[in-house]
Amino acid sequence: MASYYDEEKVASTGKPDQYGDLDEHGDGKSTVNTFAHLVAEVCLAIMAQTWSLSVLGWVPGIITMLLSGTLFWITSYTMWKFIMKHPQIKDICDFGYYAFGKSKLAYEVTGFMLLANNILLIGFHILTGAKILNTLSDHSACTVVFSVIVALIGIFLSIPRTLRHVSFMSMFSAACMAIAILLWMIFAGTEPNPLYGYNGNYPLDGAKVVTRACPLPGTTWVACLNAVLNITFLWVPQILFPTFIAEMEKPEDFPKSLAALAILSFFLFIIPPSIGYRYLGQYSTAPAFGSLGILKQEKAVAAFVLVPTLIIGTIYANVSAKFIFGRIMGKSRHAYSNTVIGWGVWIGVMTFVWATAFVFGEVIPSMGDFLSLLGAAFDSFFGFIFFAVAYYHLYRGEFFAGFGRTINTLVHIFVMFCGLFLLGPGLYAAVEAIVSVLSLRSRARLAN
Repeated sequence: MASYYDEEKVASTGKPDQYGDLDEHGDGKSTVNTFAHLVAEVCLAIMAQTWSLSVLGWVPGIITMLLSGTLFWITSYTMWKFIMKHPQIKDICDFGYYAFGKSKLAYEVTGFMLLANNILLIGFHILTGAKILNTLSDHSACTVVFSVIVALIGIFLSIPRTLRHVSFMSMFSAACMAIAILLWMIFAGTEPNPLYGYNGNYPLDGAKVVTRACPLPGTTWVACLNAVLNITFLWVPQILFPTFIAEMEKPEDFPKSLAALAILSFFLFIIPPSIGYRYLGQYSTAPAFGSLGILKQEKAVAAFVLVPTLIIGTIYANVSAKFIFGRIMGKSRHAYSNTVIGWGVWIGVMTFVWATAFVFGEVIPSMGDFLSLLGAAFDSFFGFIFFAVAYYHLYRGEFFAGFGRTINTLVHIFVMFCGLFLLGPGLYAAVEAIVSVLSLRSRARLAN
C-alpha cells in the first residue's frame, strides 16, 4: 500500500498530500465544503436535544448549552489564530500535525480519528434512515431490512468520485431539515398530547406533560453525562474549519463568519429543543418527532428528515472513501483516471465504508447513544484537547501576561479539563449506556 504521508510534499508545501489528484475535474471545493458545513450544522441532532433537556432539566440543560456554545466560540477563535500562524494548514489532520510538534504520528492518529468519526456518523445516519422508513411504512418490515436498504441507497449515491453535485444537494437538504424542524415544533405545540416516551406510551408516564428545572431524583450520572454528551456533540463543527479557512479568499475575515455562525447556532441549538421540551416534557425522545401523538404528523416530519439523513451520510462516505482510496492508490494513475482498476477499488472502498457503518448502526442501539459515543471518543479531541494544546504553543511563556491573557489561559485550562473529562468518564458513560441497553434487549429476547 502506498504511503499516505508524502515526505516530499511536506518539504515543499509544509503539509502531506491528503487526496492526491482525486478532484481532477475542479469541482469547486470551497463551495462544496461551505455547503457541507451548513448541512452538518442544520442536522438531525438538533432534535435529540429535547431528550437531553428531559434528562437534565431546564437549569443544567440550558447552562450546558450556553457553556458549550461559549467554549465553541473561544476554541474556534484559538484555532483560527493557530492557523494564521501556520497558514500551510489545510485540514484537521494538518492541524494535529502542527499542534503536536510536527508529529507524523499525530497526523496519522488524527486521520484515523477522522475516519472513525465519519464512519460512525454514517452508521448513525443508517440507523436513523432505517427508523424513518420503518415509520413511513407502518413497520412493514424489521429495522435490519430497512438498514440494508438505506446502506444500498447510500452506496449508490456515493459512487461519484467528485462532489460537484453536492452543493445543490446540501442546499436542498438544509431546506428539508428546516421544514422538518418547523413542522415538528408546530405539531408538538398543537397536538392534544404526545404519544410515545421511553417510560411508556401516553398516559402511562403521566396524563399531564411536565417539565422540570433539575433532573428527576434517581437519575443516574450515566444518563446525565450522556445527555451532556448529546449537547456537546452539536457544538463541535471545528473538524471542518481548517479546510474552510484555507479556502477563504480572506482567512483574516474568519472571526466575522464565526460570529455569524455562533449566533445562528445559539438560536438553532437552544430555541427549537426548548420549545420541544415545553410541549413533550417527560415523553421526549431522540429524535423528538418520534414522540408526536398523531401518526400522520410524525410521518410528515420523518419524510422531510429522510432527505438530509441520506445526503449527509453520502458526504461523510465520500470523504471517508477518499481518505482510504488515497492511501491505497497513492500517486498511481488509477487514482485520478477513469480506469477499471481505479473504479473497481473506489466502489470496493465505498462498499467497505458503508458495510462497516452498517455494523455500527446495528450494534449501537439508539440515536442518543450514537451521539454520546461520538461526543466522548472524538469531540473530546476535535472540540477541546486540540485547541488547548494549540493555545499552549501560541502563548508559551506568556500565559499570564496581563489580566486578559490570564483569564484566557484559565479558560483554556478548563477547556483541556473538559476534553479529558469527556474522554475519560464521558467515554465510560457512553459505553456503559450502550452495554446496558444491549443487555436489556438480550434478556428480553431470552424471556420471549
